[in-house]
Amino acid sequence: MIQFANLYNAIDATTKTNEKLSALINYFGSASHADAAWATFFLAGYKLRQLVPTKLLRLWAAEEANIPSWLFEESYHSVGDLAETLTLIVPPGESADDLSLADWVEERLMPLRAMNEAQQRQAVVTLWKQTPTPMRLVIMKLITGAFRVGVSKSIVTRAIAEHAGIDSDVVSHRLMGNWKPTGKFFEGLISKEIQDTLASQPYPFCLAHPIELERGPESLGDATDFAAEWKWDGIRGQVIRRAEQVFIWSRGEDLMENRWPEIESAAQLLPNGTVLDGEILGSRDADQVLPFSQLQKRIGRKIASKKLLKEVPVVFQAFDLLQDAGEDIRSLPFRERRKRLEALLATIEHPHLQGTKLIDGGSWDSWAKTRDLSREKNAEGLMIKRWDASYEVGRVRGVWWKWKVSPFTIDAVLIYAQKGHGKRSGVYTDYTFALWDGESLVPFAKAYSGLDDSEINLVDRFVRQNTRESFGPVRSVAPALVMELAFEGIQRSTRHKSGIATRFPRIVRWRHDKKPEDANTLADLMEMLPP
Repeated sequence: MIQFANLYNAIDATTKTNEKLSALINYFGSASHADAAWATFFLAGYKLRQLVPTKLLRLWAAEEANIPSWLFEESYHSVGDLAETLTLIVPPGESADDLSLADWVEERLMPLRAMNEAQQRQAVVTLWKQTPTPMRLVIMKLITGAFRVGVSKSIVTRAIAEHAGIDSDVVSHRLMGNWKPTGKFFEGLISKEIQDTLASQPYPFCLAHPIELERGPESLGDATDFAAEWKWDGIRGQVIRRAEQVFIWSRGEDLMENRWPEIESAAQLLPNGTVLDGEILGSRDADQVLPFSQLQKRIGRKIASKKLLKEVPVVFQAFDLLQDAGEDIRSLPFRERRKRLEALLATIEHPHLQGTKLIDGGSWDSWAKTRDLSREKNAEGLMIKRWDASYEVGRVRGVWWKWKVSPFTIDAVLIYAQKGHGKRSGVYTDYTFALWDGESLVPFAKAYSGLDDSEINLVDRFVRQNTRESFGPVRSVAPALVMELAFEGIQRSTRHKSGIATRFPRIVRWRHDKKPEDANTLADLMEMLPP
């Protein structure tokens, strides 16, 4: 565990990718396979299910530090990170032993979940007494599920590949899907034997870059070098047919068993050794995709009722073929993969499995006119793909591009603020915005991004000088600041006071030129609702 804590600190202490990569390679070269497996698990973004309720951790920490709970909560709001607050407030301990990371996780942390409250308290307090500050911080982050450090999964993948002397694509593929962090797993992860594709294992997804609107799509080159199709607002996934079985994976590496019976039924018609990449969409007919708000009714439902299956039928629209008759064809150009996809789907007749339709045009002007119809189609814009590009791992520039329609925008008044987390824990960066409804301001959206550091500091100063009331960490402020918000979608919602829910709201700019009374109204927002 000391070795893993040292790795965490080394990564956290630098912003240079090569230094992080070096630290990771050194760690994987010296750690046991069991420890390396758990390190990979955490560094790749996976978490343990909640071990101890955080409200109990806060209570016990206050008791051990002999301070009132309100003082702990104020300290937490000031620090902005629970694991760090727990580490700093509880008196430091001394390391009683140097158990491995695997032993710590499997013998001391995971058993916490099965204990009663009294047993949990005793175990946690003992843990505090046996951990110095650097080690305790990492352990608290693991317990609270807040373990994050400045490396991406791709950097971790690259470090493992360089340590093992194999291609990073192989490691990336092996890290997809469900796997358990064991020594045996890590042995397989770094094995030079690459013929190891499991029946259920998906491929790493190819991701798109946004087209910079100020430069326009013309900056990509000749339009005839690209194909265009709708960018649907659905769930990205892979449909796998191997060993007489069907598996459906989301881009978030969630194995969606029994959630989409219509698509599973259709996938049974695929030949073994087939992997499709595409989008799960709500759709009642071939030409009309349902809004994402309709598809949401089925997300999270492990088993959909007959009524829901009828109300929100789904279809898998395949836009790429990654494995054909057992052959990995990702290295082939998109033109060839598309040809094979169309030939494959031509042999299958099922209403819940379709291929995406390429959009005629062949010129940027023609596609721009089509893109203007996106919202009528419940689409987000267009996808632009190079005909000669292979299927890459992750977001590789020059392969796929997303040409989204301009977002909805509206001018709103800032009415609440809360401090951020991590490096912004001492600054008010989380804002709630409102629109006018008669003489009242009605909150409708929260936004956390869009301002630069100097603007954030100015807003922070305003909040501190113009606070009306405090509700724990939240401050109500004088309605004086107007900002333009952008969002991707809008729908009715009974859970929000405004009656409206927005998708991905963010700040576009601070409207210094507008007074609060010049902000938009709730009626203005309602007019943006789709018919």
